[in-house]
Amino acid sequence: MTSSATAAISASSPASPMSPVLAEVVRSGFVEGRHRGSLVVLAADGSVELTLGEPGVPVFPRSSNKPMQAAAVLRAGLDLAGERLALAAASHSGEGFHLDLVRKMLAEHGLTSAELQTPADLPLDPVEAESYLAAGQVRDKVAMNCSGKHAAMLAACRQGGWDLESYLDPAHPLQQLVRTVVEEAAGEPVSAVGTDGCGAPLMAITLTGLARAYRSFVLAAPGTAERRVADAMRAHPEYVAGTRRHDTWLMREVPGALSKMGAEAVQAVALPDGRALAFKIDDGGSRVLGPVLARVLERMGLDAPVVGRIGRMPLLGGGVEVGEIRATF
Repeated sequence: MTSSATAAISASSPASPMSPVLAEVVRSGFVEGRHRGSLVVLAADGSVELTLGEPGVPVFPRSSNKPMQAAAVLRAGLDLAGERLALAAASHSGEGFHLDLVRKMLAEHGLTSAELQTPADLPLDPVEAESYLAAGQVRDKVAMNCSGKHAAMLAACRQGGWDLESYLDPAHPLQQLVRTVVEEAAGEPVSAVGTDGCGAPLMAITLTGLARAYRSFVLAAPGTAERRVADAMRAHPEYVAGTRRHDTWLMREVPGALSKMGAEAVQAVALPDGRALAFKIDDGGSRVLGPVLARVLERMGLDAPVVGRIGRMPLLGGGVEVGEIRATF
């Protein structure tokens, strides 16, 4: 990390009061845990319709920033479309079709997996990870869930004549372009810069800004970088996440929805009419993403079978369902 990035991240977010409980863990009729967080919902006209907690306090959106990063590689001049563009915005599950396409993208631009600066990892999806290990495979850069994004970043640098070795430096021209896209889409300045789990620069904005960004992507004019990313993600949701992931289910079953989760329990969604939401669970407990997302969508009036599927998070005891994680608002 550069000295400027270190200085940026050293500034802490404003102190906020204790966040409200957004979900509780109920086992055998007993509440054994609670998850607090903050949430914002925007109306179709972009006005704030609902807030819980402190959605105006900056957070690291983690992989919920990936649509903006994908738009930046398009603005840099890389010509991506279809599954390749969806994979550039992905936190993929590590299924075979994900890994095959990452390798194809690298080869198409004269790159190899050795040039990826993602950490070696296993597939994100536990089922895929078990199959991967059973086949005798080991942790690999391509298997890391951000490898599609990194392949696209490297390809953009190769095409633009930018340095490949420093492509993750916050001062690199590509990362400066990412910052511009994030700030324009969110309608606010980036308040801190850190390092994401994949090694890429991570840019902090508020949850309200994150919801605005997703709204701007679904409402962007056809042909713009932002709309191209949104259209690719919605057309190929299995490449954005995976066959067993709620982002895929939502985008596949609710026409026009744009959905992307991020690590540490961040979620952003925009609907085609301009309504949008974003939330973060304070303790980073990703197991509550589905129940909280489903409740928000219900409160927004979305009536679709997929909402119930997303919201179901049973708890097991002795292999039998004995409770659930449920939203509380």
